Amino acid sequence: MGLTCKERILTGLLGAAVASGLTTLILFLVEATDILLPADSKFGIVFDAGSSHTSVFVYRWPADKENNTGVVSQASACQVKGPGISSYTSNPIEAGESLQGCLEEALALIPEARRPETPMFLGATAGMRLLSRKNSSQAEDIFAAVSRVLGQSPVDFRGAELLAGQDEGALGWITINYVLGMLVKYSFSGEWVQPQEGTPVGALDMGGASTQITFVPGGPILDKSTQATFRLYGTEHSVYTHSYLCFGRDQVLGRLLAGLVQSSRAPVIRHPCYHSGYRGSLAPAPLYESPCVHIAASPDLTRNLTVEGTGNPWACVAALRRLFNFSSCAGRGHCAFNGVYQPPVQGRFYAFSNFYYTFHFLNLTSRQPLAAVNATIWEFCQRPWKLVEASFPGQDHWLRDYCASGLYILTLLLEGFGFSEETWPGLEFRKQAGGTDIGWTLGYMLNLTNMIPAEAPALWRAESYGVWVAGIVFVVLTLVAILGAAAVQLFWPQD
Repeated sequence: MGLTCKERILTGLLGAAVASGLTTLILFLVEATDILLPADSKFGIVFDAGSSHTSVFVYRWPADKENNTGVVSQASACQVKGPGISSYTSNPIEAGESLQGCLEEALALIPEARRPETPMFLGATAGMRLLSRKNSSQAEDIFAAVSRVLGQSPVDFRGAELLAGQDEGALGWITINYVLGMLVKYSFSGEWVQPQEGTPVGALDMGGASTQITFVPGGPILDKSTQATFRLYGTEHSVYTHSYLCFGRDQVLGRLLAGLVQSSRAPVIRHPCYHSGYRGSLAPAPLYESPCVHIAASPDLTRNLTVEGTGNPWACVAALRRLFNFSSCAGRGHCAFNGVYQPPVQGRFYAFSNFYYTFHFLNLTSRQPLAAVNATIWEFCQRPWKLVEASFPGQDHWLRDYCASGLYILTLLLEGFGFSEETWPGLEFRKQAGGTDIGWTLGYMLNLTNMIPAEAPALWRAESYGVWVAGIVFVVLTLVAILGAAAVQLFWPQD
């Protein structure tokens, strides 16, 4: 015999009450479980005060760190208008004021609530190192002016100071290997893991005043003054690194020209690295302002000089080699130049900054063989000046110097650092890796995040708003079902 209409209604209402009650019970059991929500992002600002210009980078990372190191990404980059801060010796206040535009651009990216805990640092490299040698009081005035401006911003200003050459090289190495996934990478399971395979990539940096080489050698580092050690993502790293002050692009070009001036007695200076047909006027005084230029005799600084190009790459290389002291390494193993210890280079290297800019102009960043690179540079050096001007309109500022820069890089890499035809294929000339600018600033921020406390993910109990609303809804439905069943029982006509 089937159920009556009344029985069917009662069964339905009681079933709904049971279902609603069970749902409510499950929700309140979940109440005892903590829900981990992603932590907010944190930010950092780094000023790279180079010899020729200043760049500002904003970085961000999850507030809950990975093995005590933030997983950092580049949020923005801004190039400060004007020259490097070391150029403001006559008016230090302008050095600080020049940073305002990029500082405001950086602050616009950072939520106000995060600004007081956002670290900001200005690191000055070889340009300010040279100024500190030449006139320490002028350098101190510039640092004071820069610190006044940055110290008034609503972030955690960590100071403006000289960055040691060794640190500059090591931090650049960190940047490259981080963006290439050699230090930490994202796994298919959605976790950040340390890679088990792959050799870290070496770093070759060249600014306007210095150049750095950093890599993991094949054996122990014998000269501990060239060793840098740091801990990232729970792993200890040790690298060979050395910085050569006065061997940056601008200083080498200045030293080269000063040497030609001092060795010439004629009123016209014949420059083998300038293209044939080039002719220009030169004020000699600025040549001798750098501590990198050594004066053999007191020059006449009142009379402008005339410089003519000869387009002779053989003589250009000979003049460049005189800037190095190769004899100090004669008979010594593991030595680069100027008597500096260096293990043999091995593995892959990324060459960036002025290494990249010079080779990019010469269209040599596609990993061409060494013979092709050498032939391209020598052919370029022998082009007449009129042909070069016609081929590259609007690039007059650096155009005359690309021949010298290209031959200098070859001399430095092959005769200085010891690269060869066998190791050349491991060299890559890059500006960016993984969409991130290569330089010391990202490495600095990664290293700094070791000192910034991690922020635990936010803990929400299940009595959060959404869960409470759902719970109340199901309680109401349960009561409605029970009351409905009672009403049916009381008021439904008896059979």
